[in-house]
Formats: sequence, structure tokens, C-alpha cells
Amino acid sequence: MNSSDEPADPALRPRDLGEFVGQGKIVENLRVYVRAALNRGESLDHVLLSGPPGLGKTSLAYIIAEEMGVDVRTASGPSIERKGDLAAVLSSLEPRQILFIDEIHRLPRATEEVLYPAMEDFEIDVVLGSGPGAQSVKLPLPRFTLVGATTRSGMLSAPLRARFGIHATFDFYTAEELHQILQRSAVRMEVVATPSGLKELARRSRGTPRIANRLLRRMRDFAEVEGDGTVDEPLARRALERLEVDDAGLDAMDRRILETVAIKFSGGPVGLDTLAASLGESADTIEEASEPFLLQQGFLMRTPRGRVVTPRGRAHIGLPVTDSQGSLL
Repeated sequence: MNSSDEPADPALRPRDLGEFVGQGKIVENLRVYVRAALNRGESLDHVLLSGPPGLGKTSLAYIIAEEMGVDVRTASGPSIERKGDLAAVLSSLEPRQILFIDEIHRLPRATEEVLYPAMEDFEIDVVLGSGPGAQSVKLPLPRFTLVGATTRSGMLSAPLRARFGIHATFDFYTAEELHQILQRSAVRMEVVATPSGLKELARRSRGTPRIANRLLRRMRDFAEVEGDGTVDEPLARRALERLEVDDAGLDAMDRRILETVAIKFSGGPVGLDTLAASLGESADTIEEASEPFLLQQGFLMRTPRGRVVTPRGRAHIGLPVTDSQGSLL
């Protein structure tokens, strides 16, 4: 599923690889792959983009199409329910065109099987007629590029994963990279902001451009209604406090997760489903939207028996720090 964040504004997306901030190794490698494909006059190899929500996977898919000079067709894994739906999309593609499938890990397995010969041999099996007289015919496809995006790469089947020639795993952005992104977004949104105001915002945006841009829109609202129209550091601090975003970028749900594990379940371990039921939230939302950042920051751990709050996590929510035997440190 998608993050609970609102969709990214297309106007704020980078337009080409030169504008794309962050994910340096991924971008530099893609420059090589794209240039080589263009020099040979071939389609780009299939690309798998994985990582937490909001890090730019969709933006990069559109940039790949732009750099290749082709159009992009988009689809979502859950929306392709039947084999025929996917076959119809594949058969309508143009040579070298990009087919972008978001949430590709949610593609039904029966439908996914249509992709195997399409990706490997650029053909699909079409059944003509019905009953005893039905015949299977191989329909050739133009050489296209499938770009798949997933927040749960572990849920991809091995046969599908193996057919992607290019794998790129996104990581969270640094505060400096988010500051660059926010500077560009402020210009495009015509927001007046000071460098210190944007740095404060970048520092609390969970390493995620989508969240940074969403918060910038809210800062603009506060600046226009309760300020002089400028997003400066004092205003950013006041507004973020109103939005319950703390110094580490954690929001109310993040803190509820830590508090629930630390207090209700004595620090853990607690299973994901049990935690989700206690919070009244879906397990998918916790695992995709909240957990990656909590894990990356060292506030939470995954163990074979469930989730455990770390001493760092306990300290962040103001609880005494204890060792594995429960003794105070």
C-alpha cells in the first residue's frame, strides 16, 4: 500500500537526472545504462526500484522515460486483476516504451506469470477460442522496458525478481539533500523561505522528500495566516510543534508505536499483528510507513519474535533506559 502521505505534486518532481537530488550511486549508474542503451538504439533493461514510500521511485521512473525519449505507461499492481488486462497493456506498447508498474509486489501471482515471457522473450501467450478447440498463440511484443516500484521487495517472487536486469534500492536522504530539494520546491511553489527555516524543515522530514514537500506546503499556510509570509526558523519550529513533529522527525503515530511497545508490551518483543491491533492501525501501514525510519534511526528493532524498543527509542520518548534484564542503565 502507499504511504499515508498525500501524493507528490508532479510540478515539484525533478525533470531529468541532472535535477534529481540524492541517491547518487543509483543516478550515476542509470546515466551509464541509459547512454549505452541509446547508443545501441535498444530499449533499456528492465528496472526494479525498491525502498520506503516517498523517496522518489515514481519520479525516477518518469525521468528514465524522459532520458530515453519515450512515453511512459503507468499501472498499479493491485489494479491489474486479470491476465487479460495485463496482456492488453503489453500488446499496446510501442518500441522502447516504458511500462511503469507501481506496487508491483501486489500483482496477483496468476497475472504476474504473464510478465515472465514478456520480459524475457518479448512475447505473450494468447488463447484463441474456447473449449477443446482453443489454441495458444505466441504474440510478439516490441522490446519495451518494465520499471517496477515496490516498498516490499521481499514479497516479490524469485522468478519475477530475476527478470529485472537493473536493481536499485533507495535509501533515506540526508538533511543536506532535503535542503536542496526544499530550496527548489520553494521556488516552484513561490514560497518565501529563509535558509535556516528550510534547514529546520529538512532536519525533521524523516529523510523523505515527499514528507518534506508536504510539510513545506503546511509551513506556507502557517506563514500566510499567522506570520508575515516568510517561512523562517522560528515559524517552522512553532508550526512543526503544532503538527506534532518532534526534533527527530517522528510524528504522533511513530511515538505511539514506541510507547505501545515500551509500556504496554514491556519493551517487546511483540508481533506486528498484535501491535497493529493495539494501535488500531493496519499492519501494512506500520510496516511500510512508520517502521523503516524507526529502524533506520535505531529506535526500534525487528527480532525473530517481534518488535523491540531499543534503549535509544526509550530515551527518545522520555522513559528510563534499561538493559536486557530490565535494570536501569
